[in-house]
Amino acid sequence: MRTHHNLRAWKLSMQLVEDIYQLTKNFPASEQYGLTSQMRRAAVSVPSNIAEGAARESMAEFLRFLVIARGSLSELETQCLLAQRVGFIRSAEEPLVLIDQVFAQLGGLINSLKSPVQ
Repeated sequence: MRTHHNLRAWKLSMQLVEDIYQLTKNFPASEQYGLTSQMRRAAVSVPSNIAEGAARESMAEFLRFLVIARGSLSELETQCLLAQRVGFIRSAEEPLVLIDQVFAQLGGLINSLKSPVQ
């Protein structure tokens, strides 16, 4: 098993992808190439960047990919709020809770990798 499979951030972000696919499946057909696509791509980007970073050769590269994953989470948060504002979803609360959990996991991982080994 690869290293990223053991990371809670990766596991939670995989669940987030599933949730976002479920959430967006009932969006209007006119949004297939709009918000639906954007939300799905941002969600998929999170575990993908965690996995790619974990496979890199240096800690600096891993950190860079974790920061990119965190940026994708922020994009997704904004897109969930937009989906709520334009009436595609009643509430963005559920995905936002999971987004916050993944964000916290990534923050902890980033901080632990930045800290000098004692």
